[in-house]
Amino acid sequence: MKPDHLRFAKTHEWVAVDGDVATVGISDFAVKLLTDIVYLSLPAVGKKFSPGESIGEIESVKAVSEIYAPVQGEVTAINEALPDNLTLLNESPYDKAWILKFRMADPSQVNHLLSHAEYLKHCQNATH
Repeated sequence: MKPDHLRFAKTHEWVAVDGDVATVGISDFAVKLLTDIVYLSLPAVGKKFSPGESIGEIESVKAVSEIYAPVQGEVTAINEALPDNLTLLNESPYDKAWILKFRMADPSQVNHLLSHAEYLKHCQNATH
């Protein structure tokens, strides 16, 4: 997936939309900020989340960070290969390293997320 076709949360999650299904991952910016990622926890399929609610944790040698739901919905799939192959986050954060898929309760919620250009500007202006 190309970042230009994705929507982004200010908390560094990206969203790709296909109908009422949202594929969620974390941005390349976040991966580079974390550096050496050593652990990722994923929610169970069937779990429901509201926007801004923690859907998991990602741990690096530098910090432990929450991963937040960018939209409301129910988890329909998780990337089961990812926890055992965290290098995918560095190699392919927008393709092979997707984290989970949501069936969105309200697909219009993605309209509140940032475009790629807006997200890059947010990253430049934010303190991390």
